[in-house]
Amino acid sequence: MTEQLEHIQCLIIGSGPAGYTAAIYAARAGLKPTMYQGLQPGGQLTITTEVENYPGYPKGTQGPEMMEDFKAQAERFGTDIRWGLATSVDFTGPIHKVKIDEKTVIHADTVIIATGASAKWLGIESEQRLNGFGVSACAVCDGFFFKEQDVAIVGAGDTAAEEATYLAKLCRKVYMIVRKDEMRASKAMQQRVLNTPNIEILFNSETKEITGDKSVEGAIIKNNKGEERRLNITGFFVAIGHKPNTDIFKNWLTLDETGYIQTIPGTSKTNIPGVFATGDAQDKIYRQAVTAAGSGCMGALDAERYLAEKGIH
Repeated sequence: MTEQLEHIQCLIIGSGPAGYTAAIYAARAGLKPTMYQGLQPGGQLTITTEVENYPGYPKGTQGPEMMEDFKAQAERFGTDIRWGLATSVDFTGPIHKVKIDEKTVIHADTVIIATGASAKWLGIESEQRLNGFGVSACAVCDGFFFKEQDVAIVGAGDTAAEEATYLAKLCRKVYMIVRKDEMRASKAMQQRVLNTPNIEILFNSETKEITGDKSVEGAIIKNNKGEERRLNITGFFVAIGHKPNTDIFKNWLTLDETGYIQTIPGTSKTNIPGVFATGDAQDKIYRQAVTAAGSGCMGALDAERYLAEKGIH
């Protein structure tokens, strides 16, 4: 099979809030951006139901609808949005080569990476079936919907501890399900959990099943002695980490120990000139739609300045 070749000014890889915002800014700046949407067009928000914390939507909105709004705005300014997955890259030299679906090779003057991150899941059937119907991987996004209710959260690290204490301010009771006999979280975070009266830690425990037909009604937990217990909950949060979608960049870009792309602080610039990283592919701290959108804006502005300095039109 012969490879198809195409040269463009600005390539955007990925299509969540970061990618679409980068596209809006890049298109308005005349960079004629081309976007490849990736495996999950619209990113993680397309598996989120209600979004209430994004500015400009006073009554809230549905995640998929919001991403359609972002897409329509990017297209309005002339972004060329395409189906396709970036499968490999070659960042030697000033022209950046990106292979799409193993066949089309894009030569790009600038590349804005917006490939996001994927939540790690427990891998049980009921978790996927009830995802968005009481099962969530983001307490900050969805905790508000469970005010004065009983919920559970799985995880033992700093994120799980932080999200458990966040949920405890909103919910009546928070069960924290920890697989081992101790938490991995820092001592300070552990102390915060232990000092919160409405958090109950279930050590040496794993989730066997999340129950409910149309929404979460409970969870069956099994301890290391084989004893089962049913929790009467309406919300089930998974906080066992995220995996950034950055594998194709690992031989080219500087990544941290967990795979997040490292950028020059205060910018979207990577270690390769002309390659910019935005959104959850480089942000392991905030991971919100609004911060991803902000970093997408930074990526487009950084790309525009880079092209101006190089005299590329």
